[in-house]
Amino acid sequence: MTLASLVDHTSLLLLGAGLVFWFWGTWPLLESRTYLNKLHALSVADTLGSALMLLGLLLRIPGQWPLLVLALVALILWNTIFGYVLANCWLASRREPEP
Repeated sequence: MTLASLVDHTSLLLLGAGLVFWFWGTWPLLESRTYLNKLHALSVADTLGSALMLLGLLLRIPGQWPLLVLALVALILWNTIFGYVLANCWLASRREPEP
């Protein structure tokens, strides 16, 4: 097994795992939990799946590494900040108003 074959197989494995996480993250949407729990499960699985796909693409087309690394960092930062803002807004709406 050559190095190119190993990189190709690893890339396909990462792309496939990312796709599995995408579909796995949509399953909690069908359950009867709170919207915040559903959205949390979806965003975590989506972020992880997208990150794995970007890593797989990085192995497949290494010439585009600046763009792919930028996309990976932006994805992780954006989803983390968005999750924090969403949770904070949800908690603020559930607090009782002060008299």
